[in-house]
Amino acid sequence: MKKRPVTLASGQFGDMSLEELCQMCRRIGYEGIELAAHAHFDVGKALEEPGYVPWVKETLEKYGLKCYAISAHLTGQCVGDVWDPRLDHFAPSEISGQPEKIRAWAIAEMKRTVKAASMMGVKVITGFTGSPIWAWWYSYPQTTREMIDDGYQLIYDLWTPIFDVFDEYGIQFAREVHPTEIAYDYYSTEALLKKFNYRPTLGINFDPSHLVWQGVNELTFVRDFADRIYHVHAKDVKINRNEKAGILGSHIEFGDTRRGWNFVSVGQGDVDFDGIIRELNQAGYEGPISVEWEDSIGRRCGKAGDGRLPIFAIQILPRANLLKKYLLNLV
Repeated sequence: MKKRPVTLASGQFGDMSLEELCQMCRRIGYEGIELAAHAHFDVGKALEEPGYVPWVKETLEKYGLKCYAISAHLTGQCVGDVWDPRLDHFAPSEISGQPEKIRAWAIAEMKRTVKAASMMGVKVITGFTGSPIWAWWYSYPQTTREMIDDGYQLIYDLWTPIFDVFDEYGIQFAREVHPTEIAYDYYSTEALLKKFNYRPTLGINFDPSHLVWQGVNELTFVRDFADRIYHVHAKDVKINRNEKAGILGSHIEFGDTRRGWNFVSVGQGDVDFDGIIRELNQAGYEGPISVEWEDSIGRRCGKAGDGRLPIFAIQILPRANLLKKYLLNLV
């Protein structure tokens, strides 16, 4: 098996320019960047300004980096979600508070993102689909099977024309299994793939952190959905087992140690990365391992461009041998 690249998801570093982010990635030792469309890859400029895509490529190349995937999480969320004020932050300000216009924009923007990704030579787009039925995950007031089926049907109807564009350009969609999404655990993922008749366009962005806090075995998930894993996020989660905190978060902000669980830097939580890498090896996965850093407690120090490494880099660098063994030199 060839060596898989270890990349960094850029969405959490929106306060840094692409140049600054590339400089940081090179210092730490990453081999690429998963460029987020809401942060470091402007779809509009890619399609409308002839010099933009060459500039992005040249900037990456200057620091020995590549882009293996583009993230369109926020855009995809707006396609299938039921509107509330939070979605206004994901869409252009001029359509805030207008659910139908936000959805129409998101559908068109996803298609444009596919075209822009093809210009970058990228074959995978990661993201969300949104969900019209997430609020019904707990069946009270009583939820009928018809209500759930209608939700899956709406996602099918909304995304099928989008996937047709994916197919036109030979690009795959790695949809992240994530709470608030229509597919958020093992069985809901199975149901979504079945709904699309296992269309090859639709695969999985495997992020184990979202499974572990729910109690879903991350190794079983990799093993059973091996042929559908098109992209991987390395994100860790620490379960806080105490007599007060449950898994639903208690309406307490991320990073608060009273929570039942928190995202932490890779290697500091309860995700079995050793087992995951072994399962990925067995499955023959050769795509990138993209580190998505969302450690709310180990916040970054300083401001972008001030020359200081973020705290997470300080945490990861001493673990270089661990990362090299499990993430870099993959057998």
